[in-house]
Amino acid sequence: MSTARDRVRDHLLAHSVRRGDFVLKSGRRSTWFIDSKQTICDGEVAADVAELILERIPASATAIGGLTMGADGVSFIAAGVAVARGRRLNSFSVRKEAKDHGAGGRIAGRLSPTDKVVITEDTVTRGTSLIEAARVVRDFGAEVVQIIAVVDRGGTAAAMAAAEGWTFTALFTAPDLGFDYEGAV
Repeated sequence: MSTARDRVRDHLLAHSVRRGDFVLKSGRRSTWFIDSKQTICDGEVAADVAELILERIPASATAIGGLTMGADGVSFIAAGVAVARGRRLNSFSVRKEAKDHGAGGRIAGRLSPTDKVVITEDTVTRGTSLIEAARVVRDFGAEVVQIIAVVDRGGTAAAMAAAEGWTFTALFTAPDLGFDYEGAV
């Protein structure tokens, strides 16, 4: 019988990984690209992704979120599965820029300055989006207790997080999927 980790890895390889010639957000070229939303948003394995996230985050965490769009699917499904299992975990998004109407600000969803927060992302290459979201949450007054990505394709996020005093982990690394890291140059 296959485990949640096996099912998610197999799904990533079958439905999220693309081979070819791609330009990454950083402007660098790559021979592979991963659209992990194809896995995170698939009802067949979404609960497995949430299970893997929940196994790795501290019991003290009270909220999960990150920079929209990359974090949204991960945080929303993890919070929903957590609540279904009797664990309170709110979710939120960090907007790319402050909203100037309504409640305003960069945070949308359920986040309080007293929360202990897990910052998440679907796929990370350099780690800049994770760090940006963590800084916004810190500046809001909440405590960042962990940073986690579904896929780390770059291998540089852990060092960036450590430089800020945060711990980073990933469910899968580029080598786990059969590729070399493609960190920032």
